[in-house]
Amino acid sequence: MSVGHYENFPVASILLPRRLRHPVAVIYRFARSADDIADEGDATAEQRLAALDAYREELSRIETHHPPLTPLFQQLEAVIRKHALPLQPFRDLLDAFSQDVVKTRYAHFGEVMAYCKKSANPVGRLMLALYGETDTRSVAYSDAICSSLQLINFLQDIAIDYQKGRIYLPQDEMAKYQVDEAQIAHHDASGLWQPFMLAQIERTRKILQGGAPLGKVLKGRIGLELRMIIMGGATILEKLHKTRGDIYTQRPRLNAADWLNMLYRAVRAK
Repeated sequence: MSVGHYENFPVASILLPRRLRHPVAVIYRFARSADDIADEGDATAEQRLAALDAYREELSRIETHHPPLTPLFQQLEAVIRKHALPLQPFRDLLDAFSQDVVKTRYAHFGEVMAYCKKSANPVGRLMLALYGETDTRSVAYSDAICSSLQLINFLQDIAIDYQKGRIYLPQDEMAKYQVDEAQIAHHDASGLWQPFMLAQIERTRKILQGGAPLGKVLKGRIGLELRMIIMGGATILEKLHKTRGDIYTQRPRLNAADWLNMLYRAVRAK
């Protein structure tokens, strides 16, 4: 699908069974458009929060069996009804986007993970619901994968997020390594920046590995898609480690060779 935004990880790719591509694409449009409300344009904080509240009202209409008012939510309602999707993950995503409007710093890693619980994990849980895999073990694996992918995005987008006025790095850990906001502002990777970033990268790698078994739990093309996503995250982490976290001179991106290598490894890992 054409998403209009750069993505490191597959979104509704041809690896997915055809029956799932449309619902995944609709869910993605919901999440992408709500994220854009929080991030894009020149709207005030009050206007952004009001627009997100309008999304919540549409979800409430779906919940109470009243017809949604907008085409996006009309499509989303059809997907929710057909696949018996829970509404809470959609609400959690909206809470995360609203939090982006009002919260710009995170005191410790626990706060960062609490954000991931709302901003990333709901997507994985919705995918599992589409796949019909909602057992406790699979959900725990999915949460680990989604949280790690969110953390990877934070690490590679430090400079981009700073331009938006946000820092998702734990403030107490920045202080421990004597990393301050001025370094981010000036794209300065000197001092203890590298050991600080290497610690962030290693922790994220362990979280990703913790969820990786889900790629073998899920069978067929769905499992292959997920293994590709996991390989994508692992490859970005490898690139981050190779530059020792210097995302200012080389923000990691997946190239054609990476995709071929990921596909080879994903097929062999079944």
